[in-house]
Amino acid sequence: MTQANASKPVPSWLVVSDSHVVVTLKGSVLIGGVAVDKLTLRAPTVRDERAASAVANGDSEKYELHLLCSLAQVTEPELMTLSVRNYKRLMAGYFRLDEEDEL
Repeated sequence: MTQANASKPVPSWLVVSDSHVVVTLKGSVLIGGVAVDKLTLRAPTVRDERAASAVANGDSEKYELHLLCSLAQVTEPELMTLSVRNYKRLMAGYFRLDEEDEL
């Protein structure tokens, strides 16, 4: 997954590999009391997806939040401090991990 699909070039703020993505944030955010300007999302597992589904109980927002928190190893309150722009960057990174480039 290291090569970008020709119709979806990889943005400069995103580094994609088979096992994770690194998202460079616009500004910094406090994670565990430390100011960071990058977050890493590991590739989701079936276990991650099932756990998020169980917690969400059909609520798509809860599913998304739980999954992102798990993949980025952040708490929900920490995730909620992100700007919308940075949250959208995380989601773009997640979708790069979730898609199959050759399909």
